[in-house]
Amino acid sequence: MRRTLLAVLLAVTAAVAAPVNGTAQPSNSDREPGNGPERNEIAALDTISAQAIQAEGENKADRHQGYPRKTTLRTYPENPADKTIKLNLAPYHSLAPKLNALQQKSNRVSVEVAGQSGLGRDLYLVTLTAPESPAQTRLQEQFRASIEEGRKVPASLYKAPVWINNNIHGDEWEGTDGALRVIEHLATSNDRDVQNLLRRSRIYFNLTANPDGRVAGTRQNNAGFDLNRDFATSSQPENRAMREIVEHTQPLMMLDEHGYSENTLIEPTTPPHGQNYDFDLYIKHGYANGLAMEKGVQGLGHPETAHPEIPFRDYDPGVWDGWAPIYTAQYSMYHGAISYTIEIPQQVNRQAYETLPVAELQRRALINTDVVESTIKTTIDYVDDHRSDLISNQVEMFRRGKAGEPQREIPDGFVPGFGPEDRYRTEFPRAYVITGERSGPAAARLVDHLVAHDVRVSRAEKAFTLGGKRYPAGSYVVDMHQPKRALANVMLEQGSDISAKVPVMYDISGWSHRLLWGASVDIFKNGAFDFRGREVVAAAPTGNVDAAPGADLALTLNDAKDAQAVNDLLGHGITLRRQDDGTIVVPAAERLAAAEVADRYGVRFTTAKAGGTALQRKTIAAAVGPDELQVLRESGFDVRTISTAVLNAGFDWSRIDVLFVSSGLNYPQLNATAKAGLDAFLQRGGVVTRGATGGRFNVDAKLLQATPVAGWEDANGVVNVVNGTGPVGTGALPQSFVYSPQWFTNLGAGVTVDQRYGSTVIAAGHWRPRDNGTGGQPDAAGQAAVVSGTSAGGAKVVLFGTEPMFRNHTKGLYAQVARAIYWTGSR
Repeated sequence: MRRTLLAVLLAVTAAVAAPVNGTAQPSNSDREPGNGPERNEIAALDTISAQAIQAEGENKADRHQGYPRKTTLRTYPENPADKTIKLNLAPYHSLAPKLNALQQKSNRVSVEVAGQSGLGRDLYLVTLTAPESPAQTRLQEQFRASIEEGRKVPASLYKAPVWINNNIHGDEWEGTDGALRVIEHLATSNDRDVQNLLRRSRIYFNLTANPDGRVAGTRQNNAGFDLNRDFATSSQPENRAMREIVEHTQPLMMLDEHGYSENTLIEPTTPPHGQNYDFDLYIKHGYANGLAMEKGVQGLGHPETAHPEIPFRDYDPGVWDGWAPIYTAQYSMYHGAISYTIEIPQQVNRQAYETLPVAELQRRALINTDVVESTIKTTIDYVDDHRSDLISNQVEMFRRGKAGEPQREIPDGFVPGFGPEDRYRTEFPRAYVITGERSGPAAARLVDHLVAHDVRVSRAEKAFTLGGKRYPAGSYVVDMHQPKRALANVMLEQGSDISAKVPVMYDISGWSHRLLWGASVDIFKNGAFDFRGREVVAAAPTGNVDAAPGADLALTLNDAKDAQAVNDLLGHGITLRRQDDGTIVVPAAERLAAAEVADRYGVRFTTAKAGGTALQRKTIAAAVGPDELQVLRESGFDVRTISTAVLNAGFDWSRIDVLFVSSGLNYPQLNATAKAGLDAFLQRGGVVTRGATGGRFNVDAKLLQATPVAGWEDANGVVNVVNGTGPVGTGALPQSFVYSPQWFTNLGAGVTVDQRYGSTVIAAGHWRPRDNGTGGQPDAAGQAAVVSGTSAGGAKVVLFGTEPMFRNHTKGLYAQVARAIYWTGSR
């Protein structure tokens, strides 16, 4: 039987693939409400023919379609303001014509539109491989699926996938240009070795992950987000496109091309290494190819590239860690990739871009492009030389996950330099159970998020008992005996307090979708696992109106979806009531409107108690960061952005109900007219502040008697809190999030403590004292983290020392912000 199957496989793969022609149009299926072009959309995009922009939800190319996949890419008007032009690099508008020409010239190159940026620019997924018939492509998909199930495949027949991601930071340009060199070489070379390579491989390029930032010369995308911090959250359309690429290509290796680090930086990282990785399967090839890339970069002959640095070998722990799943490379490891961040050496952005002579910038850019090209070619060669072992390596990772095997103990010297400081492990539970007990919308969102990340979730068709607890039908179970159990666990586990293990961390050190996203999630550690359910592709609807006919309806604010529903009703002119505990009441006469928003947002209305004061729609003047602005708008609030400069230029406060301050507003720097206008508002409006800027504003504007105290500036993570009975503390989660935490002392009469830091402060993260001993966890324990009160002038005020809207990630904390806005905006 085995011989017969192998003969069939060989016959299929030996078939000659006829070129596949036709036109695949770009899709807007990754665009979501609130993420599309707004007022700041550049005029050039408006000139693109409307017929070229595809309808919402149009399907992308069939993944079983053969290769090449000829896509006639829409072209963009020439933009002389594109920041790449000064560097003699490829402006965005030149990419589509280049790719269209290459597709006409070669049957080894395919281009698909993987999604769109925030401003609607196409994201190009370029694939280099030998032609395939649809049957051959289906066979490759079957191999890929078998590998994910932990089953061996014939390595000689499987096309080894490699993914190269470029330009995720918009002002780190040369990844795109180095990739273009490699694409053209692979597409057009007559070298027999190249042709044979592409018979054995598929090389995927995300040509520019951040085209809006590339054109504008900004690190962030158009919405102001650092895309290389968003993979665990996927709040941005560019990140969702990259998530789809890594899931569907399942690369054996991947590179994320960045800049700029003097001498060139090539991962692997320093410790701490993510505790959910099967790190033995990563580091043996991760370090070997890192050394190979180092040798290749040195071989370029540039003095500037003579001494590359490998953090694993050259840096102290924590300086360049691999802990968080927010980065492209670290996230990709959970999908089976040996992955790297590459930092090219010669700075050409920011101050250098503005001050260096053009000739010097272009010289540097050429060196950087050489480095990119070298790392890509070295990696492709490494995968080709080690394809069988790399395939087995990926199979083993997924096999361990599905079998539920514990992680391996890695001995010292497993690779040169591996020691106790590199040893991070976790114990995987047997399962997680997700219910809508606290919030139906939060549970549905968490389930949908896990499924979108290729985590398998099942829904119970009848009630069941697990770990001695009875769960109703409709509950969700994440069976941790699954191929991507590490990805499931890194999102759902609590995490660790690693404060004592390393002195510094590169970025965030704690996160937990289980603790911070607002759903009820139980851990089933071990024991008999008797569960029957159906695997889901999406969560079931959660909205309902449970109130008795003729009764007023109550909505408890536990989630941003609840706030969206409230703001939707208010936007339609319906007057609601707000009760002292924050519950929102809908009049019985508006039951039909309540049913509509229950269906739209998945919220649940119950029978209301008597009482409450009138609540109208709130308009917010917001001096906030991009992440907070996105959350406020996604929650349905009417937001007007302000800053010190905006107020000094003249601002109409007449329609504003609440001022939100977290960045960009300095009270002493206001001119006399602006200060008078703001002071007049503070006699009638509400105020919500967050962080150091908000704490200073409260003091300068003489609002609440509350002295802000700064914890260690680099502290971050999930913190334990004790909730009070104020407008924010009522019904809040027992965990929150901090980044440069604050607390409040010397509280005046009438100031209520809504939240305190727990006696054990960090649940997961990194929070040490300063060198002088101040600002550590012991200083914060029991201190007021969120306070509320009424100023002498009559303004209702809430001060957050926590980060309830951090990077659009802390989903379960958004209801605290909505509660604060509704309370401060009421009289």
